[in-house]
Amino acid sequence: MFGPSTPRSQPQPGHLYDVAVVGAGLAGTEFAWRLARAGRDVLLVTQALDHLGNLYQPTVEGAGFPPGSLFASIAAHIAPDTDGWTFHRHLKAEVEATAGIHLLQSTVTALDEEGGAVTLSTWEGPSLRARVTVLAVGAFLKGRLLIGDTLEEAGRLSEVAYDFLADDLARSGVWLIGAEGTAPAVEGSPPYDVRFLTPAPPELDGFRLTRFDRVYALGRCTPGDHTYASVLTDAARLADELLRVSP
Repeated sequence: MFGPSTPRSQPQPGHLYDVAVVGAGLAGTEFAWRLARAGRDVLLVTQALDHLGNLYQPTVEGAGFPPGSLFASIAAHIAPDTDGWTFHRHLKAEVEATAGIHLLQSTVTALDEEGGAVTLSTWEGPSLRARVTVLAVGAFLKGRLLIGDTLEEAGRLSEVAYDFLADDLARSGVWLIGAEGTAPAVEGSPPYDVRFLTPAPPELDGFRLTRFDRVYALGRCTPGDHTYASVLTDAARLADELLRVSP
């Protein structure tokens, strides 16, 4: 389905990536890192580079990252009580140093599959192209935060929701259902509830969205209960699956 391209991580207008990953939380970051280390040309696009790999807890203590994951590797080199911001900085540095990853700050608003590739439209204007696209947008499809009596259009505090992308998926016929979660209070931040959309179970064949040939969903962008360990394990499973498709 896809294979190495030259040059890697040196994009220019019209560049065709092997894989585009939308969302740089745990699932998207882990998946992109694994594909790039296997020689693939990967676009990792996120709305905010300062939130790459952000955790829902103040430190990495007790996070339960699976052995062999990027997150476990970073955690092994820092103290268990290291704050989340410091962990993020170490993680981002490792991703930026990984050959084959183009780390881009942009907002994907729509997907169009044709001609053996997926075109990603962006709010900023430029379109992006990849042979395969993976949605790893977590709780951000029409994400809504409830903090007391206040409602925010966000998937997490200060992180804007993917409303345009959710609307585009719905127009493509993808049946989206509601999901919700709760983030406990941490020092300096109140507790909040988040409500968001995910593709309904019948819309998925494994990780692939059945309405498309080359679009997959990963992590909290899929139905069900998720933990750090399950999300990172799924990222590894999907990476292995796509790597088996092409050398």
